[in-house]
Amino acid sequence: MSSCKWSSALISTEEVIARGILSVEGRFVDASNATLYAVVALGEQSIPVIYKPIAGERPLWDFPDGNLANRELATYLFSEALGLDIVPYTMLREGPFGAGMVQQWIDIDKEVDVIDLASSNHPKIREIALFDAIINNTDRKYGHILPTENGEIYGCDHGVTFHEDPKLRTVIWQFASHEFTAPELDLLTHAQSAAEDVAAPFISPAETSALLARIAQLQETAKFPEPSEDWPPVPWPPF
Repeated sequence: MSSCKWSSALISTEEVIARGILSVEGRFVDASNATLYAVVALGEQSIPVIYKPIAGERPLWDFPDGNLANRELATYLFSEALGLDIVPYTMLREGPFGAGMVQQWIDIDKEVDVIDLASSNHPKIREIALFDAIINNTDRKYGHILPTENGEIYGCDHGVTFHEDPKLRTVIWQFASHEFTAPELDLLTHAQSAAEDVAAPFISPAETSALLARIAQLQETAKFPEPSEDWPPVPWPPF
């Protein structure tokens, strides 16, 4: 057997995305930053992905230039470290338009009303709400919640996270002021170590300090945060 042939049964999703040939097939024209639909192929396997080249990032006044991809990766690694499985597999790699974030594409269940889901008390939506409070997500829109046909729920678009100033903007506010459960308090304890071990390499020292302070504040109040009166609590447009 030729050593150049790949056995598809031996190639993981992660390896395909990391080592495969990335081919761009389309662009999401409504996205504020360059957001490309692509396919990564290795051997006989191919996996659809989202590719966001750093060169296509639109400068933002409150986030460092060329840093959104790092925040996407930090959010994925943080979700995995906490055992939440909220963010689809994500990595940084080279592509046709340079280095950028590459994230596994998630096929959504189009029969699910995302607005109803995001407004519900579904346990996974509650997990996402707590995760967003920890990472200071400034852009949790309805369209950033991804329900699948087999019942999984993911979240995407985490480039504007981990800011040192309070900027939580989300469409998920139904848990505001609800007391944390014991497992949620345990998660916050775990998040303290994950903040420095996982997120810190991708964000500034000031943002790491703010992340730790947010976690401590959530532990102290032992409740989901309430909408702030100092900034818009819901991103616009909400979808």
